[in-house]
Amino acid sequence: MKTGALVVWGVVAFFFVNLLGVVGSVVVSSFGTTWFDTWLPQGATGQWYGEAWRDFGLLPVLVTTLEVSALVVGISVLIGVPASYVLARRAFPGRRALYLLFLLPILMPPITYGIPLATVLYKYGFAGHLTGVVLANLVPSVPFVILTMTPFIEQIDPAIERAARMCGAGTRQVFVRILAPLLVPGMLAASILVLVRTVGMFELTFLTAGPDSQTLVVALYNSMSAAGIRAQQSVDAMAVIYTGTMLVLLVVALRLVNPTQLVARVKEEDPA
Repeated sequence: MKTGALVVWGVVAFFFVNLLGVVGSVVVSSFGTTWFDTWLPQGATGQWYGEAWRDFGLLPVLVTTLEVSALVVGISVLIGVPASYVLARRAFPGRRALYLLFLLPILMPPITYGIPLATVLYKYGFAGHLTGVVLANLVPSVPFVILTMTPFIEQIDPAIERAARMCGAGTRQVFVRILAPLLVPGMLAASILVLVRTVGMFELTFLTAGPDSQTLVVALYNSMSAAGIRAQQSVDAMAVIYTGTMLVLLVVALRLVNPTQLVARVKEEDPA
């Protein structure tokens, strides 16, 4: 048992050392002047961040990333919260199968359904600009909101809603004045997690984005794979900007979201 624990900890340590080495080399390179056969660059400079900002046009890319993320988060919450309420409060035939169906876009690699999805979007003229990127990212985002919000709604005692209805509150009043304040933590958690997922979603965005609708992760890929000669430090600087953005979002998400609340619990279906 002791040997097994040492092996596990050794594998974990090896993984983190390699991860630190990969990330650290990119960060050091983004500040280095020249770096060939030495342990560290010959000098340090911050000019590569300015060049990356100008050469890759990061300001419109960041604006597009924020626009896509905000639209995806807003639409996903508007669709996902009512759907979560129905799944949490209503018993109907096929409820469990429908709930599990929402797992497919999350469990499947995005590229498997991204290519046919992009084909349909291009056919009807949605892909190639912002609309197509938003529609493609909604496919995994709406189920993600549903699977995140359903446990939050299940934790709310239905007796609260019944008491409000007995006092004369209508469906709209119950939802707006009773449920909405109680669901704010769950909606905030779902929004932040969808935001992180959308900013980091490469496959669906790459397949449906046009020249003016690229998010930061797609722009980073294009800057590395496009024809021409560019300084590696400039590309590394862009990678650091992207990594820093994702890191900030993840830190905010972990401070506001309790991971144990994200475990979806499917209730036993009522035999009736």
